[in-house]
Amino acid sequence: MPAEDPFLELVAETLENVDRAARAQFLQRFFRTVAHLDASEAHSLEYWDQILNRRRELADALGKPVSLKRAMIDVLASSSDLRVPILIEYEELKKLETNAVTDPLTGLFNRRFFEEHFEKELNRASRYNHNLALVLLDMHQFKEVNDRYGHPRGDLLLKTAAETLRRSLRTSDYAFRIGGDEFALLLVHSDTAQAETLSHRVHANFAATLEPMHMNTPLGLDFGVAVYPIDGDQKDTLTRVADERLYKMKYARRAPSAQAQVPAAPREEPVAPPAMPPPSQVSATLPAPARHGKEQRKWERVPLVGVQAYAEMDDPDRKARVLDLSYGGVALEMPSSQDLATTFHAILHVPILSPQKVSLKRIYQLRSESGQMRVGCSFIT
Repeated sequence: MPAEDPFLELVAETLENVDRAARAQFLQRFFRTVAHLDASEAHSLEYWDQILNRRRELADALGKPVSLKRAMIDVLASSSDLRVPILIEYEELKKLETNAVTDPLTGLFNRRFFEEHFEKELNRASRYNHNLALVLLDMHQFKEVNDRYGHPRGDLLLKTAAETLRRSLRTSDYAFRIGGDEFALLLVHSDTAQAETLSHRVHANFAATLEPMHMNTPLGLDFGVAVYPIDGDQKDTLTRVADERLYKMKYARRAPSAQAQVPAAPREEPVAPPAMPPPSQVSATLPAPARHGKEQRKWERVPLVGVQAYAEMDDPDRKARVLDLSYGGVALEMPSSQDLATTFHAILHVPILSPQKVSLKRIYQLRSESGQMRVGCSFIT
């Protein structure tokens, strides 16, 4: 085989191992990029089959191997559809291939790949007589978070859950996002005890990740486990068993002991922060956090933990981390507040917003477990 076009040979080899639906999706984008050809997925599949057949015909007629590029140009040119033949880079090919099986929000594998891969792993488990665990998960009270805090916060939680799954799994395991707040795991060579242990670890890791966000809604990742061949030997059976156990755990969390929690106050302001209002337009009071008393917050607080947000003080060499922000004030984190005046000026640097110069009044201060000082401040005119 001539070495003039190993790239297209790699395409052909890769597509042999991809199901027909994903292959059609890839080929539609491939022909659009290579030949500026707008064709449907079905038409793109027909072109590819014609190219493979044409290569065989040319090879038989010439008595020697023929490159895929020559066959492709021959087919497209004969159909009057070829415009500008431009070969894409290998990195672009891999990007298209990845996009076909990846959820764009979380970066996990998508439902299409889950259905395909579940069948393959189940067949492999049957052939080699080993266990395969299916874990279905969804987020407890996710709808309440979306309704109260808005979709940006919901998207952040989905990404956080996906990252928790990636950190908790072995390299041989697979994680998928199969619905809005629904996830699935395929754990190869895992029995019931191992799968439940890993699921509890995911549950605990997610809870630990959410703790600094100070969410008023009791969130969590509920899960249900089903293992081949103990709980069934068919995909539908295992899915049903795992789903039943998932909802058993979900409803158990709604027991009277769980419902005894004080409901969160209704949302009064949108959480996703618009441009920060000038200090003259905000109140000069910011109630201390709820744990210091029963007084309810007047403004919704936007946690900024994990975001590169900081405040510059009057002293240019002194900076503080911004922990959260509201229409009434801001919470800062610094090693010590000993030299901090009761009222002071600062410039807030928050991603998306332009730098804001504000006047602040120190309301409370708390020493955290890490030894840092949390300082709650209100905006003043």
